[in-house]
Amino acid sequence: MIQKKAKTLKDLAKISGFTESTISRVLNGLGTKYRISESTQTIIKKIAEDTSFSFNENARGLRLSKTSTIGLIVPDISNSFFAKMASLIEREARFHNYSIFLCDTDNSTKLEKMMVRLLQKRKVDGCIVAPIGLISKHLEELYNTTPTVLVDRFFEDINIPYVTSDDYNGTITAVTRLIELGHTTIACIQGIPGTSLNTNRVNAFKSTMNTHGLTVNEDLIIGNAFSEEDGYASAKQLINQNKVDMPTAIFSLSNAITLGILRAFSEENINIPEQISVISFDEESYSGLLKTPMTTISQPKEDIGRQAFSLLLKQIEAKDKKIAQKSILLPTKLIIRDSIGSILK
Repeated sequence: MIQKKAKTLKDLAKISGFTESTISRVLNGLGTKYRISESTQTIIKKIAEDTSFSFNENARGLRLSKTSTIGLIVPDISNSFFAKMASLIEREARFHNYSIFLCDTDNSTKLEKMMVRLLQKRKVDGCIVAPIGLISKHLEELYNTTPTVLVDRFFEDINIPYVTSDDYNGTITAVTRLIELGHTTIACIQGIPGTSLNTNRVNAFKSTMNTHGLTVNEDLIIGNAFSEEDGYASAKQLINQNKVDMPTAIFSLSNAITLGILRAFSEENINIPEQISVISFDEESYSGLLKTPMTTISQPKEDIGRQAFSLLLKQIEAKDKKIAQKSILLPTKLIIRDSIGSILK
């Protein structure tokens, strides 16, 4: 058994008797390409293992101008929407022999900027970013140096390819359904104002109300974050401001917001849908298992992740990344359950 430790390719060449180039090609996974026999590859890998040889991936990346790594930035990995998407992207990356650097920005633009700088220093081959959605300059700079695809949220004023759901038409379908059931006073509990996702959903909400000749009450459009805490606070605000004349329905802009709404209603003994109907963006594994199964707008999380990785891979492999540049809008699906009811007489 070989006892001597090998710290460099030169050490490994002395121990094994093979040239440094042959060893490098085998350990880089290029043995078959360079017609190195299977038996030779097996011997080199065994000697590398026995000598505790650690191949320097950073050095390898510098030589090949490739690190086989991809950065993935999400605003909140505890949110099942991003967790599901991240899981799919990681599987796709692994299948294509890439590793993932996963960064959680905790819905902080400051952290998002830090993570972008970190990934640039790591020389990742590409980045998939679900941005906070308010500031874009650092992402423009990232795209200028590194293949990048945005997911879920995007920016109208910059030319970075993105993959997201068709929020606008998904909202129209949901709000139209509420109106068909007789609801005319509908509250909208939103996320972060100014983000593409939030703007599209709120604009579609207003447009649908106007199309049906209904007045939009701006006082019933409340909320400041895509979080359970903000959903809870917004629901409490809605109850306190409208004790006499509550809206008959709520359109919630995310699954996390909806959980906060449900908690607030439970404390106030408000029953769904007998006293108020609720419809929510994002289908979750528990949506149909709640005490009152939730009507949702389902987004294709896995397709978003899969297509985002595919777009990124095309950028990485293209000599001119603009050739691979395009954006993708995926359809949503309305899943009707017991949380919405008719008030027609």
